[in-house]
Parts: sequence; C-alpha cells; structure tokens
Amino acid sequence: MSERVIEVVAGVITDKRGRILLSRRTPSQDMAGLWEFPGGKREADESPEQALARELEEELGIQARIGAHVITVPQAYAHKRLRLDVREITGWQGTPKGREGQALTWVAPEMLARYSMPPADLPVVAALRRPDRYLVTPAPADDDGDEAWLRGLEAALVQGIRQVQVRLPGIAAARQARLLAAAATRCRRHGATVLFNGPVEMARDAGVGLHLASPVLRALSARPVPADVPLTASCHDDDELRMAAALGCDAVVLGHVRATPSHPGVPGIGWATFAQLRETCALPIYAIGGLTTDDIPLARQHGAQGIAAIRSLWGGE
Repeated sequence: MSERVIEVVAGVITDKRGRILLSRRTPSQDMAGLWEFPGGKREADESPEQALARELEEELGIQARIGAHVITVPQAYAHKRLRLDVREITGWQGTPKGREGQALTWVAPEMLARYSMPPADLPVVAALRRPDRYLVTPAPADDDGDEAWLRGLEAALVQGIRQVQVRLPGIAAARQARLLAAAATRCRRHGATVLFNGPVEMARDAGVGLHLASPVLRALSARPVPADVPLTASCHDDDELRMAAALGCDAVVLGHVRATPSHPGVPGIGWATFAQLRETCALPIYAIGGLTTDDIPLARQHGAQGIAAIRSLWGGE
C-alpha cells in the first residue's frame, strides 16, 4: 500500500427540512454506486475550506459557506490511504445538481445508516447521529455507597450524558443486578442508552445493551445479543478491532490514548497510533485514556467519535 495520503474534503449540506444531501458515485469511479457526502480531493496549494468550496461548485453548481469541522477520518483502502476532512455547510447559493452525472438524494438523518457508503463515510454518519461522550461508571465506593453512586449517575445525566457503560467490578451479582436496574431506570428517564459490562444474561434481564471487555470479545465467535440490542467493545489493537467489526459491534472504545491512574505503568498509545488504528476500521471509535470533554475536538481530528471516560464524565463528587 502506498504511504502517500490523499487529502479529501466533504461537506454536510442540510436543507430547511433537516435532510442531508448525499451523492452517488458514478460507474467510472472506485466503489461505484455507493453514496457519500459531496466533496473531492484537496490540491496541495489549497486550504480545506478552499478545496471544499471549489469541489462543491464543480460537483453541484453551488457557492457554499464552509462552517465548523465535523470529523477527520483517516482510512486505508487496498491500494490507497486517504484522510477525509468533513465540514458543515452553513449556507449556499444556487440549486444543487449532479453536474458530473452523479445522482443526488436528500436523506433524513435517521435514515442515513440505510445507505451503502464507502468505509470513510460511515464514521461521518456516526459523528452526526451518536453521542460524542461515553461514560464508564466507577464502582460504588463501599457497601453503603449505592445511593451516592446513583446520585453521581443522575448528575452525569443531567449534565448531558446520553450513553452509559455500567461497569461494576468486584460486586456481588445480586447487588450488580439491583444497581443495573436502578441505573437503567434513570437513564431511560433521560433518553440515555445503557450498556452493561458484565454477563449477557444480566444485561438481557435488565433490558439494556452489552459492552464486551476485550478478553470477552476475543473469546466470542458470534454476536451475543440480537441485532437490535446495542453492542460495544473495548479494543487495544488491529486484531480486536477486526473482531469487533466481525461481531457487528455498533461502536468500540480504543486506547488508552494517554497514561491513566487506572493503568499505572502502562504508557498511552498516543494520537498518532490511534489514527493509524482508525484507518483499519469503519466503526464509530471512542478514544479512552486520560481524556476530558476539552479533548473532543482533538479526538475528532484523529477520527474518533468522541471520548469515553470515567473521572471526567462522572457526576459524583
């Protein structure tokens, strides 16, 4: 595979009804027939904003205003590597038309996942649809700490957390089940998704999703829950990312990016290695390891959906 990285830009164009514009790749292009966010290659003398404005005028016949960064996705294909820089389009003049013979369609955001896309575009859909924070709960402090733990969870939910991995190591099964049920009730009240890092039977009984620790992931040969039940996994390398994709995981957690107190003496993989691993996987990937909400823009620059964390996302004292 070539070491040269092709720089590509794309825009998220949203109409007044909230629909997003997709463009279909023509028979003369690689991955013909797949749908993608409109854009194209950036020339060496162009900024991303200049390149995207030019590409949208050439492809669609519009004069676009380039807005905020959405995500940058490094992606490796069989014979090339690219980096897809995606921006919001805050407005445009003209009527979008397929000037290069490509079909166009306006898609409601909740329908985007139904369209077949190149691997680099799939994380863009996730960036538009999924939460950018994934809370991993700490264990209750002691045998009498359940109420304080639930207050901490409630505080995190009030602060906007909408995806929670309930992790309760070293706790008796009956107490785990009780806390998981109470957590699920609170999360449903706030519209948050719950995934349990523990036995699949307990997750099923509580009516919540499942998170796979990496040893559990490595031991599985088939998806342990139905397709409509949320499934995520912890990954640390290429092999585990491939396993998660093969199982049909909905997202993964990858790290540790930085050294953390929970893994003393274990150095972080760093953002460069994170991005290299991101190239091999089209799933939404949450970066974990010493990160806070201030790191979300940096994480998005390296292809992450957002961050996963315990301390910086927990609502307790």
